[in-house]
Amino acid sequence: MDHYVTGTTIKALREKQGMTQADLAAKLCITDKAVSKWETGRGFPDLSLLEPLAAALHVSVPELLSGQVIVNGNRASNLLRSRLYVCPVCGNVMFAKGDSVISCCGIALPPLEAEEPDGEHRAIVEKVENEYFVSIPHEMSKTHFISFIAYVTMDRFEMKALYPEGNAEARFFPRSRNGKLYYYCNRHGLFCQKM
Repeated sequence: MDHYVTGTTIKALREKQGMTQADLAAKLCITDKAVSKWETGRGFPDLSLLEPLAAALHVSVPELLSGQVIVNGNRASNLLRSRLYVCPVCGNVMFAKGDSVISCCGIALPPLEAEEPDGEHRAIVEKVENEYFVSIPHEMSKTHFISFIAYVTMDRFEMKALYPEGNAEARFFPRSRNGKLYYYCNRHGLFCQKM
């Protein structure tokens, strides 16, 4: 992670639970002076205390470190509202049905914002019998390529991984008329196009 837990976060979460500094200290088997030091920025919790501290404050360790509590607002019932994440180090692609705290290779990843495709990145969609054939006339070299194409509807998420020096194309079986294509260029980011 690129930052450590802050005293402001500890204090806000402790107060949200209705605990005093002494209550939190008792749960962690430490002194209330240690908790006071954390909250005033004169000290930090030891790494060995992160998991017990997160458990006492009823949050996950990533939430504690980020200072953001993720509340399940049940946005996840519509996959068209999903979030996509791509690691800039290893290229790992992650899909989440709602807001998430995701990290890879030691980096906290922000959700990708999709753009309308330009000419070089516009997908060509052809209906062939009972499926969609999607192709993107894009360079597929080792330094500039499309890494995946995903077809997303309200209740389905299908993804085809692509590789440099291959073709930027995929086949999807439509199950809904209201789908979207998402595809990722390693230089220009995420694009979204209605089917």
